[in-house]
Amino acid sequence: MKKKILATAAVITAFAIGYSINSIAVSNTAPEYKIAVVDIQQIVANSSEIKSLKLDQEKQMQNMQSTIEKARTEISKEKDPAKISQLEDKYRNEINKQKLALDASYNDKLKAIDSKIKTAVVEKARSMHYNLVLPKNTVLFGGDDITDQVATIIK
Repeated sequence: MKKKILATAAVITAFAIGYSINSIAVSNTAPEYKIAVVDIQQIVANSSEIKSLKLDQEKQMQNMQSTIEKARTEISKEKDPAKISQLEDKYRNEINKQKLALDASYNDKLKAIDSKIKTAVVEKARSMHYNLVLPKNTVLFGGDDITDQVATIIK
């Protein structure tokens, strides 16, 4: 009977030691999270592509404005109500086409730039072994600022 009690005690002791060692091993392997922040507004403001996009949009808006001025002068010269109506329809359609083309072009280019910025942030964060990247304007405290490193990729 003593042998059974000693064997049971040995098994319980071995189980307790094994469980304790496992708990210590698990608690020491908790991952350390590295968090970065990026000031997207600064990157966008300093982007040469965004500046180019704005200049291009301004030129297209000037072209639209000249089309509107041309339409006004032609319509003001015309006396026949039927021709005035035709000219108004013609120029309205032309201006709408220009506006739709301008919006579509702007949105496509903006999406491409946005994608490029996101890709640059991901690449830089992975190369620097960050687990999480947050926008700087939403973080109150903490995180390593990698805005400058990302900005060098974007320029």
